[in-house]
Amino acid sequence: MTIPERDRLLALLDAFPQKTVMVVGDFVADEFVAGEISRVSREAPVLILRHRETQLVPGGGANAANNLVALGARVLAAATVGNDAAGRALRRHFRQKGVDVRAIECVAGWTTASKTRFLAGWTHTTRQQVLRVDREPAPLPEAAGRRLERRARALAGRADAILFSDYGLGVVTPELARRVLRQGSRGRRGRVVTIDSRYALLSFAGLGITAATPNEAELEGQFHVRLASHSGALARYGERARRKMGLEALVLTRGKDGMVVFERGRKPRPIPIYGTDQVADVTGAGDTVIAVFTLALAAGGGFYEAARLATYAGGLVVMKQGTATVSRAELEAAVRADPLRQS
Repeated sequence: MTIPERDRLLALLDAFPQKTVMVVGDFVADEFVAGEISRVSREAPVLILRHRETQLVPGGGANAANNLVALGARVLAAATVGNDAAGRALRRHFRQKGVDVRAIECVAGWTTASKTRFLAGWTHTTRQQVLRVDREPAPLPEAAGRRLERRARALAGRADAILFSDYGLGVVTPELARRVLRQGSRGRRGRVVTIDSRYALLSFAGLGITAATPNEAELEGQFHVRLASHSGALARYGERARRKMGLEALVLTRGKDGMVVFERGRKPRPIPIYGTDQVADVTGAGDTVIAVFTLALAAGGGFYEAARLATYAGGLVVMKQGTATVSRAELEAAVRADPLRQS
C-alpha cells in the first residue's frame, strides 16, 4: 500500500458518519451460554456444564446493522422479529444504540430466529463451543410480509445504500428486493445496493443490485462445483456469477485465502488477508465484511478500495470471540499500522 492509497482509505473512513445505510434482512438472535465443565453426569455419558453467563447479541442481518452502528453510520432497519424474548431484546439493543426501531416489527405468534451456542471450558482456559441449537421461524405470515415491504419502501428514499441480508429464513425474497428497489429508484440516483445471500444468490439476478459478497462455499453451492479442484474455476465462476446477476462487482471471500474482487471490465484482483490466519472465531465475519464494504461504497470508494477496508475489518473481527463488531477507530488504527508496500 502506498501513502496515497492509505490516505484515500482514511478519507473514506472519515466519511462514514455522514452516510445512511438501510438494512433489510433476516434478523437473528445470537445467544452464547457459557460455563465450566464440572463433571460427567451419572445419568448419561455427557459433561455437566455449570452455567456462568448468558449473552444475547445481534446476529445475521442484525449483526450487519450492528456493525454499521459501530462504524458510525446512520442506520435504517427494516426487519421482522417475533414478539418473544429474543425479538424484544433485539429491538431493545438497537433502541439503546440510537437506531429508530419503528420499522423492526415484533410479530405475535412468530418465532425470532436464534442460534444458541454452548461454550464450555475449565477455569482459566479458553471456552470452546460444544453445541449449537438453532430455532428457525415458520414462514412469515403474508400480512407481516406486506408490512415489511411497506416499511422498507418508505425508508428506501432516505438511504445512501441498501443492504439485503438473506440467511434463507424466508424474509428477504427476490420479490421483496424488486419492489423495494423499484421504490428506491425514485429517490437518490446512483444508490449503492449490496446483497449477502446464504443459499439463493443467483435468484436475485437482474434486480439492479450493485455488488454481492458471497463466500467460496456459497458460490460452489450455486453452481454445484468444487472450486479448489478445478484449475481456473474460481476466476471463471466468480465472473460468471457477476455477469449472471448483472452486478458491477462481486467480492468473493475465501477465509484464510483472502478475497478476490471481480469487477466489470477488469481482471480478477486478489486481496490477501489482514493479520493472521490463526483466528479466534469466524462467527458473523461475513456480516462485518458486507457492512464495511457497503458503507465504503456509499462513502464514494471504488470496489477494490471498499474490499480493502472490508479485508481489514474481517481480519480484526475474527480475532474476537463470538459475534462481534469492528469500530471505525479500530479500522483506522489497522490502516495506519499496516506497513507501506507497493501493490
